[in-house]
This record gives sequence, structure tokens and C-alpha cells, in this order.
Amino acid sequence: MKPSYESPLASRYASKYMLHLFSPDMRFETWRRLWVSLARAQHELGLPVTQAQVDELAAHISPIDYDVVSAREKEVRHDVMAHIYAFGKDAPGAAGIIHLGATSCYVTDNADLILYRDALCHLRAELTAVMENLCDFAERYAAMPCLGYTHYQPAQLVTVGKRAALWLQDLRLDLEELDDVLSTIRFLGCRGTTGTEASFLALFDGDTAKIDEMNRRIAADFRFDRLYDVCGQTYPRKLDSRILNVLSSIAQSCYRFANDVRLLQHDRQLEEPFETSQIGSSAMPYKRNPMRCERICSLARFVMADAANAPMTASTQWLERTLDDSANRRISLPEGFLAADGILRLMQNVTKGLHVNEKIVEKFVLDYLPFIATENLMMAAVRRGGDRQQVHEIIREASMDATAKMKNGERWDLIAALAARREFGMTADEIRAELDPARYIGRCAEQTAAFTAKCRALCAGSAAAEDITL
Repeated sequence: MKPSYESPLASRYASKYMLHLFSPDMRFETWRRLWVSLARAQHELGLPVTQAQVDELAAHISPIDYDVVSAREKEVRHDVMAHIYAFGKDAPGAAGIIHLGATSCYVTDNADLILYRDALCHLRAELTAVMENLCDFAERYAAMPCLGYTHYQPAQLVTVGKRAALWLQDLRLDLEELDDVLSTIRFLGCRGTTGTEASFLALFDGDTAKIDEMNRRIAADFRFDRLYDVCGQTYPRKLDSRILNVLSSIAQSCYRFANDVRLLQHDRQLEEPFETSQIGSSAMPYKRNPMRCERICSLARFVMADAANAPMTASTQWLERTLDDSANRRISLPEGFLAADGILRLMQNVTKGLHVNEKIVEKFVLDYLPFIATENLMMAAVRRGGDRQQVHEIIREASMDATAKMKNGERWDLIAALAARREFGMTADEIRAELDPARYIGRCAEQTAAFTAKCRALCAGSAAAEDITL
């Protein structure tokens, strides 16, 4: 047992990939890669930085001596300067040119942009994997009738697959939003203390083309093709709002799915995966609790609440910058990503092994179908010569009586009750012929097939997480 607190997101929920992405090594090695990129661009554009210095920096990106960093930070109370000092100790021949013309946000903000971009790409791959699973499920059950609900009360029939398409549609909207955020992320570049690039005007003797080219080259090193047109010292914190909003949006969709599964598992219609040796309760051995879906809902609440952090930060940035964003962002952004990662990993597990208890689903359909079909039965009785108003009253009386018996736990048979009324004009067999469930699901199968085809096409552009270049 570890002696100090450890975030459950790290110990229980997030993937190794996401934990590595937001690890100190990844963050601070990214800082060093940014310093190497800056030095390389400055050398290539004629500043007094030698190729040997660039090579020396590149050779010492890792390992980082964190003891040296910690001791220096205690002395100077500045994390970036402590890392510059430690990098200079590792590459003494280049110590004098590290961070030339830059401010702290050159490494802190650009590193964040790189990490957030790659984290979003990873979540995209996880999200599309969930969508593919739901496509498979929806297509498999596209035509299987089930009881639909409005207000969580029995309504018209739908199909198991069409219901899955509703979950899938939420996720598709999230994917479109995520892609939009990814498409608009820009690089900050090296813009100086207030974003004016004044230090580089001095270094490049007023040659603005070289400043732009330096920033273009650094951005390209990290796979960015655009930079923010204007900035203060930081990149616009509005981006953090957009990022946490899309994480919240994914969490909302996953919560809706998991909550629906929990409701349906209560009725035994649907079940999340349950391993052979899994224990449902310490006191009740028979239990099969929907613990994965409960965990999805639990983590989703955290992500939705976490999303409030970014707009509060973005709205209170003073002029060219303030530092009250730092501590909040160190927690809210990584933790939001780790929690979303945990949610989508659970979603992949549940959607891959989602089980339909077909006989239970059929029983629900058959129990309520006579009520659902009453309008069709009324039309059929009228076609056989019945009086519409009289038939309506017969159905109303018989339905109310059947409902009362159902609620009282008594045996009831609406079909027999209608057939017993001579003026209704239909035998029990003729009534049953009107009760084919497939006649009451509308275009569910067609809608589901058309929609899953669109979702599969949208998912096809996703890169697997392991293909993401860091």
C-alpha cells in the first residue's frame, strides 16, 4: 500500500497511454523538445546559435535530473527557470542559448497544446471504437421489436437496434464536435512576454519575415500548420473551454447510455457484461449489479462538473495574462482527460459485451401489444362492419378493466375480453392476426441501417491511438 494519496484516475480508471501522456516525463521532455526546436530554427535563420549547440541539446532531451530541478526551483521559485538550469547542466555547451528570446509560456503553453491535441486524438480513437461496437449491436437487433417508453411509461413499439441508434446519435454529435475542436487548435509559437514579438524584432534586426518563418518551422516540428494570429502571453483560454466542453459532451452521452442500460437491466431486458467469477454483492450472492454502467455515470458526473472550470478561467484573464489560471489548469485539464479516458474504456467494454435477454424483451412486447394495437383493432373491427363509436367504447371498457387487473396482480386477457363482445365482430384468432409486433415498429430497421452506415463512414477516418506520434 502506498503511503501517500494517489488519484483513483491514475490507479483505477485511466489508460497507460493517457497516464504517460500527462506524466512529468512527457511534459518536461516536450519542453526540452521545444527548446531544441527553437534553437534549430534560430540557427537556420542566422542567429548566433551553432549546429553543435542544437545537437547537444537534442542529445539531452532525456533523462531529466529531477533532483537538480527540485533544488533549483526551491531556490528561485520558478519552475521553467529551474528546468532551463537543469537542461543547461546536461548540455553545458548550449546553456547560454536555451530559451533565447522566449518567455515561460513558450514551453508551458505550446506543450499543453501538443498534449491536449494528442489526448483528443486518443479519445477520438476510443470514441469511434465505442461507436463501431454500437453499430454492430444496432444492426444485429435492428428489426427486433421491444417496448418503447416515453416518460418511462410504456408507449409504442420500437426496436432494440433503433434504441441503440439513439445512443449512437449522441456519440456521433460528440465526434463531430471533437473533430471541430481538433480542426481549430492552433500553435502559440514563440511570441514574447505580451505577444508582440518585440524580443525577436531585436534579435532579427527587424526582419519580420524571419520571425514568421521561425514560428512556422517550430509549429511544423510538432505537426501544427497554423498559429494563433494574435495573442497575449498565452494561447486563448477559450480553447480550454472548448476542450472541457467536448469532454463534458462525451460524458453526457455516455451517462445517458449507461443510465438507460441500468433501467433496462432492472427489468432484465438488457445486461452489461458479467464475468463468470464476478461478485455482484458481498451480502447477496445472487446479485448482478450494473457496476460498469454505474461507474460510467459516476465518472461522467465528475467530467460534467469539471467543465465549469475552464469558462471561469477564460472569463477572468486579465489583459495580456494573469497567473491564477495555472493551478486550476494543472488539475482540471489533465483530470478531465483522464476521466473521459476512463469512461470511454468502460464504454468499449460494455458496448462490446451488451447482452439482450430476448425472451424477456418479447414478453414485455406481448404484454403491452394488445393495448398498443387498440387503434389498429378498432379500424379492423370497423372494416368488418362495426360501428366506430361503439367499437371505441368496447375497447375503452375492456382496456380499463385489463389495466386495473394488471395493476392488482390479477390474471387478465384483453384479447379474450374483446372477442367475447359479439358487437365487436372479431374472433380471438382474428384479433391475434392483427398483433404481429413487426407491424408496429414503423421504419425502425430502415432508419437504423441507414444511420449506422453513416456512422461507420464517419468513424473510418479515425487513427488508432497507437499510431499517434508524440
